[in-house]
Amino acid sequence: MTYYTYFESHIGRLMLTSDGTALTGLFMNEHKYGPELDAESVLDDSARPFAETKRQLAEYFTGARTTFDLPLAMNGTAFQKLVWDALKEIPFGVTMSYGELARKIGKPNASRAVGLANGRNPISIIVPCHRVIGANGSLTGYGGGLSRKEALLSLERGTTGLPFAE
Repeated sequence: MTYYTYFESHIGRLMLTSDGTALTGLFMNEHKYGPELDAESVLDDSARPFAETKRQLAEYFTGARTTFDLPLAMNGTAFQKLVWDALKEIPFGVTMSYGELARKIGKPNASRAVGLANGRNPISIIVPCHRVIGANGSLTGYGGGLSRKEALLSLERGTTGLPFAE
């Protein structure tokens, strides 16, 4: 069963999904690969770990939190999980290119595949896919839109960028 709830953030409404034990998704409005809720999905603000996720997100958006400590359950291929695990190691306020991330996971010729896996990350912000940029330093694709990516990076740089205006 999938549980879901919403969190009002500085970058718009976020949808959180859970299996009742771990966070399975964090999606933005108009997210490119958004959640697939079905008739058995249940809106339940009290499902685990929503309360703790909302608390940690609120701290992140005020600049009081730089890492997350939440139970995560991410469904994907072995390669996607390898990339997502590497994303979790990119420090707050640091960016990395797709090529650098490919080298980090031991697949130096797989920058395109890394980009595809990055784009399929189901737990945005907490698994910081927004920290991956183009080799020339440009902001490239982001499931929640480039303006949200810039707002998150600005927040992490300690510069203005929030609140986000759609």
